[in-house]
Amino acid sequence: MQKVKALVVTGNGTNCEMEMAHACRLGGADVVDIVHIYQLLSGEKKLDDYHFLNLPGGFLDGDDLGSAKANAIRLRYAGTPQGESLFEQICRFVHKGKLILGICNGFQLLVKLGLIPALAGSITQEATLTFNDSGRFEDRWVYLKLNTNSPCVFTCDLQKLYLPVRHGEGKFIPADEQVLQTLQRHNLIVAQYSDPKYKRPVMDYPLNPNGSMEAIAGICDQTGRVFGMMPHAEAFLHFTNHPRWTRENIPAEGQGVALFRNAVEYIRKNL
Repeated sequence: MQKVKALVVTGNGTNCEMEMAHACRLGGADVVDIVHIYQLLSGEKKLDDYHFLNLPGGFLDGDDLGSAKANAIRLRYAGTPQGESLFEQICRFVHKGKLILGICNGFQLLVKLGLIPALAGSITQEATLTFNDSGRFEDRWVYLKLNTNSPCVFTCDLQKLYLPVRHGEGKFIPADEQVLQTLQRHNLIVAQYSDPKYKRPVMDYPLNPNGSMEAIAGICDQTGRVFGMMPHAEAFLHFTNHPRWTRENIPAEGQGVALFRNAVEYIRKNL
């Protein structure tokens, strides 16, 4: 059986790569490499050698030009020794049926590259993530209601999650009403900020920590293989990560591991 190879990209302010790599290992990936972005741009490491691309959180380029915008420009236009941009390599990666997960700053990067939601196959930016309505950095745990009708590979068989957010620019805004309606119609809204009983999406602060339209916390493309979310799944891998682990009976495995296990199992079955 071919080994599942996961790549975690670091550099230029990213600071969650160690946790994301650990999540890939816990999820069952056979090979997990943390690679600096300039190793990809220089050709030292090749994206084609991997099955699962992980874009972790952090403060890419100090969030200059807005969250992840500078890096989106870099990836789209910076050339590589192969004579193509890294963005072109990422598009080929997706076309081959491989998986991409972007969390927090990684989610922002996917959105600003146009890789999600990528409606009708277009690779243009159709949404953005901007400053939280609170006007400040939010560091808190949130309840997430998951769309069980979504094609998202990562949330297969999951209905809810409890995860932390750590961001200053997490408010999701679609480009227009048509984009929002398409997201809803095709079940591409994967995760929404919820009430504590996971009954309904909420717009009330602090349950919705940033004011995202329709309480959107994560979306995917129409294949379900490219997924981005603001909450940090890689930050809840063990029960001691939970804020109430000394006061509640919590399973040893953190809820975030399930997303990475789903990804690895999909790769084993399909790639």
